[in-house]
Amino acid sequence: MAPAAMRSAARSLSDAQPVPFWLEDPGKPAPLPALTGTAHCDLLVVGGGYSGLWTALRAKERDPGRDVVLIEGREAGWAASGRNGGFCAASLTHGFGNGLARWPDELARLEALGAGNLDAIEETVAAYGIDCDFERTGEIDVATEPHQLTELRAVYEEADRLGLAAHLELLDRDAVRAQVDSPTFLGGLWDRRGVALLHPAKLAWGLKRACQELGVQVYENTRGLELAAAGTGMAVRTPYGRVLARRVALGTNVFPSLVRRVRPYTVPVYDYALMTEPLTAGQLASIGWRNRQGLGDSANQFHYFRLSADNRVLWGGYDAIYPFGGRVSAELDQRPETYLTLAEHFFRCFPQLEGVRFSHAWGGAIDTCSRFSAFFGTAHGGRVAYAAGFTGLGVGATRFGADVMLDLLAGERTERTRLRMVRSKPLPFPPEPLAWAGIGLTKWSLARADANGGRRNLWLRALDRMGLGFDS
Repeated sequence: MAPAAMRSAARSLSDAQPVPFWLEDPGKPAPLPALTGTAHCDLLVVGGGYSGLWTALRAKERDPGRDVVLIEGREAGWAASGRNGGFCAASLTHGFGNGLARWPDELARLEALGAGNLDAIEETVAAYGIDCDFERTGEIDVATEPHQLTELRAVYEEADRLGLAAHLELLDRDAVRAQVDSPTFLGGLWDRRGVALLHPAKLAWGLKRACQELGVQVYENTRGLELAAAGTGMAVRTPYGRVLARRVALGTNVFPSLVRRVRPYTVPVYDYALMTEPLTAGQLASIGWRNRQGLGDSANQFHYFRLSADNRVLWGGYDAIYPFGGRVSAELDQRPETYLTLAEHFFRCFPQLEGVRFSHAWGGAIDTCSRFSAFFGTAHGGRVAYAAGFTGLGVGATRFGADVMLDLLAGERTERTRLRMVRSKPLPFPPEPLAWAGIGLTKWSLARADANGGRRNLWLRALDRMGLGFDS
């Protein structure tokens, strides 16, 4: 980074508040009381992020008479569900390319299920009056290097061959810059229907309210400490009591699973984001963006960016930080060196916004698995179900995961549970220090590939053959 660019980037960050923009909203609900004593229920949901909230909501929608309890260690939506970029994608497989590489025979069905899932989210938002700035604007994957143009065209052609390109549009340099103007954009692939943008914290708060309206008992500041069999059901110990339940659904994601054997399948990856002050009409006109799509570049170390309802630009990604030992800690939510890198990249992408300042800077942990998309399973003789490993695409896919968990707990063989994606597991991450060394080498190799025309070295090609990977 040139000294002048570094100074300019640093100035843009001088007033940034070290808190997630979304969680500062004045509409944030008051916390609910913690559980004290013993509660009994048909279904206990552990975790008050999207995964747990969707599970509780779908459980009551399927069976209004079911007695459902949800416990959350802090407040609903405070972790990844309130810190993400607000990209609600139809994809259940972390993108078309990843799905094609792993489940080619199922991909058409997975794409249809994902599209239906996103439609159902849109319908749920409307039905329960959830004010979360939902916009079905789609997303453009932009190419900033020539080799990325070739890769995007290959994705489009393969989707077209499979009859899955109806809502896709390839954009050349002039076409993509007519949508959003950056001198770094060489082309793009616009998915017009497969992504919605929303206010992530408002979605979580709205789902919590909807759950309560349907009769779910929600307890906040109630961490699940221990899971054990209790007669024909399960018991979960909490700081001030316990819950006795016939069935348990675990939506703990990045936090250590109450089923210990699941823990090696995920690692926490810290992702960071900036939010600008609201753009003026002139600033917004200088970059276009009239159709308000979400955007992401096509590098291995990628950026994602979008407009908020009040025309701020959220700019995140690039660094994906794995802490040694898989530690999850609030002190890792801030990383000034990453903020400086992100700010410099922002002004390289949008030089016409020179002088814009960032109002917020924050980070948070994502549950990443080696195949990039969620995995599922049961424990304790089918009385416990879990879903984890959403790897940054959980805003939408967690609703699908909720239905999978409920299917599994019911012992039902459904279209979802028959999927090989649902029946199989990713490869687990190795123990330390091998995980630290392997992830470090992978990150170095991905950066080299970005600088080398996309060419993957021997290490990355070996991981590809084994079905292993690292992403945020």
